[in-house]
Amino acid sequence: MTMRILKLDAGGRPIAWITREDGALLYCREQVAWEAGVEEVVLRGGYSRRTGLRSVLRVNSIVATTSMDKAADGWAGKPALTNPRLFRRDDYMCLYCGEVVPPQLLTRDHVVPVSAGGRDEWENVVTACRSCNHRKANHALEAIGMRLLAVPYAPNRAEGLILENRRILADQMAFLRTRVGSGSRLRVP
Repeated sequence: MTMRILKLDAGGRPIAWITREDGALLYCREQVAWEAGVEEVVLRGGYSRRTGLRSVLRVNSIVATTSMDKAADGWAGKPALTNPRLFRRDDYMCLYCGEVVPPQLLTRDHVVPVSAGGRDEWENVVTACRSCNHRKANHALEAIGMRLLAVPYAPNRAEGLILENRRILADQMAFLRTRVGSGSRLRVP
């Protein structure tokens, strides 16, 4: 897997992970407002017939675009809820029994069951082992004497980007770490 570039808007808000080729396009279109990373990737092109020199483009690991983020979910928006992100948010731990379980043996549980009006959203889902999910089934926690070890929460945009990428460079992680909310339980190196 190749290095991903952390794309920011002009205000320094993290937007998305992009490929190094997409990062190169930002430079070529003169859409890079500033850079914040230490790392960079060097892209080499063809040789000039006139000079014999090879073209080189350096793409920083963190680039801010010249525009502000106008995406519907924006800075305050929640990242899309997926099982891999959920399991990583909860550190691969069943939030009922506390057991750390391999991802392939984990399930998504709705604290308030969907059949009882619960929604499929960050604040209502937790990571559960199959045994606890089966035990809880379609019941309210109080009705069967189960308790949550932690309250589910929605990660902010920066935390969502950490949850999404497994190969984050040190300078990118340092940048994102400063933007993870104080209520986050995500362990960031």
